[in-house]
Amino acid sequence: MASGHGSIPEEVIESVLARHDIVETVGKVVHLTKRGKYLWGLCPFHSESTPSFTVTPDRGVFHCFGCGMGGNAIKFRMEIEGLSFPEAVRIMADESDIAVPDGPSGGHAAPDPERDRLLQAYDLSAKFYHFLLKNTEYGKEAMAYLRSRNFSDKMIDQFQIGFAPDRWDTLQQFLEKRSFDLAEMERGGLLSARSEGRGYVDRFRGRIIFPIANRTGKTVAFAARILGEGQPKYLNSPESRLFNKSRLLYNLHQARASIRKTRQIVLFEGYGDVISAWEAGVHNGVATMGTSLTEGHAALMKTLADEVVVAYDGDKAGQAAAMKSIPMLENVGLRVKIAVLPSGLDPDEFIGRYGGERFMDQVIHAAVSTVKFKLIYLKKGHILLEEDGKIAYVKEALEIIAALPSSTEREVYLKEIATELNLSYESLKQDCNLLRASLQKNIPEGDNNDKRWNNGRHKKEQVQKRALLPAYHAAERSLLAVMFQDADAAAYVNERLGDAFNIEDHAALAAYLYAYYAQGKQPDLSRFLSSLQDDKLEKTAASIAMMESPPAWNPQVLDDCIREVRKYPVQRQMEQKREEMIRAERAGDFLRAAQIASEIIALERQ
Repeated sequence: MASGHGSIPEEVIESVLARHDIVETVGKVVHLTKRGKYLWGLCPFHSESTPSFTVTPDRGVFHCFGCGMGGNAIKFRMEIEGLSFPEAVRIMADESDIAVPDGPSGGHAAPDPERDRLLQAYDLSAKFYHFLLKNTEYGKEAMAYLRSRNFSDKMIDQFQIGFAPDRWDTLQQFLEKRSFDLAEMERGGLLSARSEGRGYVDRFRGRIIFPIANRTGKTVAFAARILGEGQPKYLNSPESRLFNKSRLLYNLHQARASIRKTRQIVLFEGYGDVISAWEAGVHNGVATMGTSLTEGHAALMKTLADEVVVAYDGDKAGQAAAMKSIPMLENVGLRVKIAVLPSGLDPDEFIGRYGGERFMDQVIHAAVSTVKFKLIYLKKGHILLEEDGKIAYVKEALEIIAALPSSTEREVYLKEIATELNLSYESLKQDCNLLRASLQKNIPEGDNNDKRWNNGRHKKEQVQKRALLPAYHAAERSLLAVMFQDADAAAYVNERLGDAFNIEDHAALAAYLYAYYAQGKQPDLSRFLSSLQDDKLEKTAASIAMMESPPAWNPQVLDDCIREVRKYPVQRQMEQKREEMIRAERAGDFLRAAQIASEIIALERQ
């Protein structure tokens, strides 16, 4: 994904980077442990048990040796929250009270016309579906259904709910009349290709449409519920360059203000629950879209809040999903509470049956700790009136309680079980202490025992294994590492090597760096990364920045590296000549073989 500056001035970008320290920005999501000049943690962009994610405070960059992700504070927010470069800068500027002027300015624009057209198409399509729901015969049945589900006109308007008629070409004609490229619309998830391969049809037909917005409020996808019977009951837009369901939360754009104020998120399973809860007064509610909770969702929530209340359905599937969500949310350092609903009811149904006030009091405000929820969940799997069931429940409950670090917490839960099951508190405590002693023995050696969720479990001297690079490749990286830190070193390399790097990305980075210094800018890797227009180059630059390089550059060291870089194409040429000579000898063309041999000797002298 190219990351252009759009209409944002350079000075705004520099102010954003100055106000958003890389350690503080990353530290809201990743627990970092200092080792030498780097800070290490578990990468939020891929699953790992041993830290390979690093932050270099003095250079203002992060880099993961595992998945290769890297960049500055702006890039981190872009990737965690699924934002474009301008969106990330504007949000970060707003958080630091930095004014961002409207309209064109001196920022380096990297236009993305297809993305802009898709955003425009989604915006017009959402308004079109909303109009069809409220103002046409097509929408009457859908409006009646929504009102029967207690959706008020105000909520229908606020969430821009719409309706797609049960026809093949309603949206297709609407978009075609407005000169949108239908193939582009199909790639963006608005239309489907005909099965026989000729033309396009509406993706959504006979369905109530719920627009899905990104965190800046732009519609990027649709969720659709069938009206009446049929399969699938729910249908979402496919993933596209606008829509990544593993990084997007429904209603986040409207919930942001309340989340920022309360530092709390209420997490629902579906958009219907979010809308009903909004009307009941829950204005910090969001939901995942067409997928279970992911590490990306958890990391995104950690950037916005300190606590999450999980309000999933009260049936078995909902409660099992709530159990699964606990470690994922706790793993990023969020406090977690679980809203317990009566069996079988979802939040939307509870509100419809008992009203919003009771939902707030008895469900949201009465949310229980994760330990309490685990005990409630365990209890449902045992018949406590039978001795075997009671013993099995206590055994499993003690395993949960024994793992708690707080003796006060352990005492509270043990007393509750003792009272509830008419058991001796002292015997429960004794069993719990024995189990706890056994658990302590088995704790693996680690670097972060107070926060087990981010324990690297690495030995003191364990280092990340890295592939041995060819000499010329290592030399190019060494040159760039020094050039990032010193403008004079970059000028020295420019004069003697220019952009004659063998690896394309290195040549591009060198060219960008020469241009950066030519503008009179000082070495600053974080700011240089923001001047790049290419995601791959940012990752490469962040990776090179992790290299150890001398504090002051040495012409002799640079000359050695330049020589190694220049030598490689000659070596490649010699290899090709040798292969050509062997082919000539095999063909019996000894005169040609002798000519090639003399060319090889000339190259060796060179």
